[in-house]
Amino acid sequence: MKVLFVTPECYPLVKTGGLADVAGALPLALAPLGVESRVLLPAYPGVRAKLEGVARVAALPGLFGGAGELVEGTTADGLRVLLLDAPHLFHREQGGPYLGPDGTDWPDNHLRFGALSWVGAQISMGRVGGWQPDLVHLHDWQAALTAAYLHFDKESADAPASLLTIHNLAFQGLFPATTRKALKLPAEVLHVDGMEYWDQLSFLKAGVQWCDHLSTVSPTYAREILTPEEGMGFDGLLRARAHELTGIVNGIDLDVWDPETDPHLAAPYSSRRLAAKSKNTAALQRELGLDVRADVPLFGLVSRLTEQKGLDVLLDALPRLVATGAQLAVLGTGAAFLEDGFRAAAAAHPGQIATVIGFDEALSHRIQAGAHTVLVPSRFEPCGLTQLYGLRYGSLPVVSRVGGLADTVIDANTAALRSGVATGVQFSPVQPDPLAVAIERTVEWFADRPAWQRAQRRAMASDVGWGTAAEQDRSLYAKVVEHRLG
Repeated sequence: MKVLFVTPECYPLVKTGGLADVAGALPLALAPLGVESRVLLPAYPGVRAKLEGVARVAALPGLFGGAGELVEGTTADGLRVLLLDAPHLFHREQGGPYLGPDGTDWPDNHLRFGALSWVGAQISMGRVGGWQPDLVHLHDWQAALTAAYLHFDKESADAPASLLTIHNLAFQGLFPATTRKALKLPAEVLHVDGMEYWDQLSFLKAGVQWCDHLSTVSPTYAREILTPEEGMGFDGLLRARAHELTGIVNGIDLDVWDPETDPHLAAPYSSRRLAAKSKNTAALQRELGLDVRADVPLFGLVSRLTEQKGLDVLLDALPRLVATGAQLAVLGTGAAFLEDGFRAAAAAHPGQIATVIGFDEALSHRIQAGAHTVLVPSRFEPCGLTQLYGLRYGSLPVVSRVGGLADTVIDANTAALRSGVATGVQFSPVQPDPLAVAIERTVEWFADRPAWQRAQRRAMASDVGWGTAAEQDRSLYAKVVEHRLG
């Protein structure tokens, strides 16, 4: 089976979040299952230089305001990548893939990701590059318009099967209805049964309307988004397609995230050599200016600093964390009031709380290894990868009972502790008191070192790789293609 991934980011070429990890790891995990994958990605600055054996595939004149080309290359680990190299759309030395240097959306994002989707549709129809997939796998709103171009194509009967994965329903790709003509879309899209959404165009809605199948990144999130509370205005449309919606939990790259071989760590360790983890804790405490202590748990937080992640709730719960004597290490960037709040907490509690504003991939690995537990107090979380990294590194997660967090962490309640299956702590609802109680429960659990270490070993044995997820995706691909063929 041949599959085209259309995605706005892909690790290790460009990454702003977990979507990049999925786009980079899943195609490689599918290869042993007989799936030939290629990943279509914009050529942001520096991306082309990271590929090996780059060759031009096709010229793309008149591409939404300028000329571009499609090139192909491979990453060091063998991932086949098709790069949409369009300088007028993607060659911007400041800012990021979605946001300009002022922190707001690029004003031409509709053209940038309209172009990505249009080229995805042309490849899918076999018109560019001489290769046609059996299925096109779209990722989030930035790729979802591909479904509209395929739906309205005069040869749409020959289009491959299509699957849209919703990584986060909160991001819907909303643009003025007046952008329709520039996007080469017919007037029919401006309808409630098209991609009209409150007098705007929604790229995501195009995928939800016209893809053959939909998926999300955990079974619980797939159920949550069918409700008015979590459906972000899409719940009615999603309920109408509930029989064509599947939740599959993401995995992580077990080679990149491996405490035995991780080059960023002070000392390698494993479930058989768990004592060596303490060397990473001490090294992290020294690096961040925390008191070097082994008698209290060190909570780690690696996250975008947003209200979605529940970090305003964590700020409100901090006095009770501080009262336990536990430590906190924060790494992230985001909303100014949250950055200021965690900076102020670190200043008020030197040696107990440390805050690093920014993103540092190597430091994120050291926090996963050095922390005793990782905090993920999200208000909603489609899948979450941080808790999977925590399990892999024996840093027992403290998570809200939502989405993929609920699907991947077993709460240390009395029954789970007696049965010997607990791998972390869950709490609900996402409010300061329940979170504080979860933190206090964790501190008490940590004090029973034999029980804590047994749980660490269980966590490190959890199935968090891509093996199971890849098999489920391969089965879903086969189902969708078979249905498309009738």
